[in-house]
Amino acid sequence: MATPTRIGLAGLAVMGQNLALNIAEKGFPISVYNRSTSKVDETVERAKKEGNLPLYGFHDPESFVLSIQKPRVIIILVKAGLPVDQTIKTLSAFMEKGDCIIDGGNEWYENTERREKEMAELGLLYLGMGVSGGEEGARNGPSMMPGGSFEAYKYIEDILLKVAAQVPDSGPCVTYIGEGGSGNFVKMVHNGIEYGDMQLIAEAYDVLRSVGKLSNAELHQVFSEWNKGELLSFLIEITADIFGVKDDKADGYLVDKVLDKTGMKGTGKWTVQQAAELSVAAPTIAASLDSRFLSGLKDERVQAAKVFESSGVSDIFVEQTVDKNQLIDDVRKALYASKICSYAQGMNLIRAKSVEKGWDLKLGELARIWKGGCIIRAIFLDRIKGAYDRNLDLANLLVDEEFAKEMVERQSAWRRVVCLAINSGISTPGMSSSLAYFDSYRRESLPANLVQAQRDYFGAHTYERIDVPGAFHTEWFKIAKQSKN
Repeated sequence: MATPTRIGLAGLAVMGQNLALNIAEKGFPISVYNRSTSKVDETVERAKKEGNLPLYGFHDPESFVLSIQKPRVIIILVKAGLPVDQTIKTLSAFMEKGDCIIDGGNEWYENTERREKEMAELGLLYLGMGVSGGEEGARNGPSMMPGGSFEAYKYIEDILLKVAAQVPDSGPCVTYIGEGGSGNFVKMVHNGIEYGDMQLIAEAYDVLRSVGKLSNAELHQVFSEWNKGELLSFLIEITADIFGVKDDKADGYLVDKVLDKTGMKGTGKWTVQQAAELSVAAPTIAASLDSRFLSGLKDERVQAAKVFESSGVSDIFVEQTVDKNQLIDDVRKALYASKICSYAQGMNLIRAKSVEKGWDLKLGELARIWKGGCIIRAIFLDRIKGAYDRNLDLANLLVDEEFAKEMVERQSAWRRVVCLAINSGISTPGMSSSLAYFDSYRRESLPANLVQAQRDYFGAHTYERIDVPGAFHTEWFKIAKQSKN
């Protein structure tokens, strides 16, 4: 290889390999490196098989770095945290001023901001870039969320525009997000919304299966049908696929043999922690996280089921006779309305952080780049983009004229599904908390007056009045004592 390559990529696990092959396929010669050399050889082999792509493997960091044209751009895709710092240390030893490192992993945004400062001291540029779409997206076109040095973004913009998912009428699913750790933050919230989405779909499945008694074949049919309308999305599509897969080790369907215990990597937890830090209500996302925690207590749940079964917990549950078609329609509407709440919470969280950090993030543009390639890609992101295009300062998606109308049209079905689930002893924490979020947000008066009065009673925290400006404190205890005498 006499001519230098255009870009380098270090870290050849699933995402790294696929992204490297995608870049090479788009006509950009790429150098690749991995600490364990077998992955390098495997990737080079794949590049040959998949069309003699211009991908070159290196077994040592120095020859890898020196093989790339200046100013060098290197994407790293390794596990978040310490491995990123170690990889940066290894590679930066051979890099020169003006070169650029891009972290494409799911990193905590403050780590990116720290590294950007450290790299600047060495004269290097740094980007933290969220990449969504899983294995298939990385290979054929992901959604990418680069944040940090704008100069670094400009080095690589031509590559990203070609490598990203391409959506007709709205372009490549990539944009410069903003300064600092904004790219990582946006990707983190994207994953939080994804948690909410997946939980809501699981609840729809539970109600249809447990109350509606739908078979996997019927569920496959229902979700395939849903994927042709307002719910058209990657997650609905793969859910339909899952219901169609037979078990290759025994009779029946594979989904019924999968242990009901959900794993997680941490981005959902970070999203909920940030929501709490910023005082942004994100109950749908929080409920999805709690559901994952509870799913992890499989052994405890098995024992609890025995305890409550013998105590007659299910005696009060009425065997519901339901009109299957009506239930399917109601659940579809409940799922859609709940999803809007989940996205509204995610967008509000991004905006709150943007205000705090001065990032000036464009919510409509985020909806645009999520329309293709990523896990939460969905037809209704078009509508979300439209809502923010109509009103940049939209307080909440729920009050956008179009979405407000849709919520009102779906609320009866939504309430029916939640009541049906409650009366059948089935938990729908995502749908229920979305409904509670909607009901709290749309009410002019909430019982918070009582909570504030209690705070003033025991802690002299004062309160405001609805009729007179200012802060007030009342000696509630003394008045109560006098009235008791």
